[in-house]
Amino acid sequence: MEILDVRGLSCPLPVLKVKKSLDKGATDLRVIGSAQVAFENVTRFARSQGLEINVLSHSPHEWEIELKRTGR
Repeated sequence: MEILDVRGLSCPLPVLKVKKSLDKGATDLRVIGSAQVAFENVTRFARSQGLEINVLSHSPHEWEIELKRTGR
């Protein structure tokens, strides 16, 4: 599982980093971030790509999610 640390990055960089990893063939990603806007944008992007989203932790200052490609 690839781990992406996007803490401290402003949008659209977190989404672009997720997209880049997926474009390179990643099937499972763990994304760690700090901004609420980045959380919303990354999860919105993941849904639009048909990825399974598992929120591991979510607080006002940090969040961690797993994104997985489903069988398509």
